[in-house]
Parts: sequence; C-alpha cells; structure tokens
Amino acid sequence: MARIPYFDLAEAPAELHALLGGRPPLNIYRMVAHGGATAQGFLALGSSILRHSSLPVSLRELVILRVGALCGSSYEVTQHRRVAAQAGVPVTQVEAVLDHPQGGVQRAPFSDLECRVLDFTDAVVRQVKAPREMFDALAAELPHQQLMEVVMTIGYYMLVCRVLENFEVDLEGSDVLAGHAPWAEILRQN
Repeated sequence: MARIPYFDLAEAPAELHALLGGRPPLNIYRMVAHGGATAQGFLALGSSILRHSSLPVSLRELVILRVGALCGSSYEVTQHRRVAAQAGVPVTQVEAVLDHPQGGVQRAPFSDLECRVLDFTDAVVRQVKAPREMFDALAAELPHQQLMEVVMTIGYYMLVCRVLENFEVDLEGSDVLAGHAPWAEILRQN
C-alpha cells in the first residue's frame, strides 16, 4: 500500500490533465500528480525520452530495465518488461539485463555496443561518474546526442525508481491496462 493516498486525477489542473492524455491510469501518474507543476516537468521529460529520443528503442529499453534492476524497483521492471516486449526486445536480452544486478550483465545475448552501454549504465548508477576510459569509449561510438540521451535516460529512470520505491507505489492489476492502447501505440502518440 502506498505511503500517501493517490492523487485524484479528475482534480488535476488542465495542464497536467493534458500531459496525462491517453495514458493509462497508472499508479505512478496518480502519485506523481501530487507534485503539481513539477509533475508536469517530470511527465514532459519522460514523454520526450520515450517518444523523441534518437536512441534505438531496444537500447533505450535495455537501459531502463537495467536501471530498474539496479534500483530494485519491481514496478519499473514490470512496466518496462511490457514496453520492451512490445518494442521487440528479445526475451533473452530482457532476462539477461535483469540478471545479476550486483555483478554486471552477461555478455552472450548482447552486441559490443549494448555491453558498453549497459556497463556504462552500471557505472553511472553505482558511481555517479563513469570512469574516463569507459566514457571515452562510448563517446567514440555514439553521437553526442545519443550519449547525452543515455545519461539523461539513466538519470530520469533513477528518479522514477526513487519515487516508486519511496512512496511504495502499488503495481496495478492487468485490468488497468485493459481497454488502453498497447504501450507501443501509446509511445507513438504525441
């Protein structure tokens, strides 16, 4: 049970209501709505990461899942398992990225780039600042925009996990998602 009551989305100001748009009534949104104007910024950044990032969707989802695993956020992992599946991320990669959150990811199902991004994710989550050689290797492979998007995705989803865990946001039943567009369609909406 959540530590504070969920916000009644029917009471949300027009700006926040517009940002929630066609999204399913997930508990994360019902909790974050308590943040007023900061909730609007939170939702806008999340929307931008999910809808407008230049990162390949599969790579973005692997990063999000890894952050969720490292932060011990079952809510985030559960939600993004669904998103990753609908984005076509192979189940072997999803399981591997969630395995061994304290000991690094296995190499087998991932490309060299995916391994470097996941190692970088581990370093940023655990140490805040990735070692110079790790940063430089990734910067040599990704355009500056994608490198920035990797760091922003890591940081944003660390925030999401901290909100979820500190407020003990409850995972919804599958009935909440019934009648709503699949995640892939929701993410394509503007």
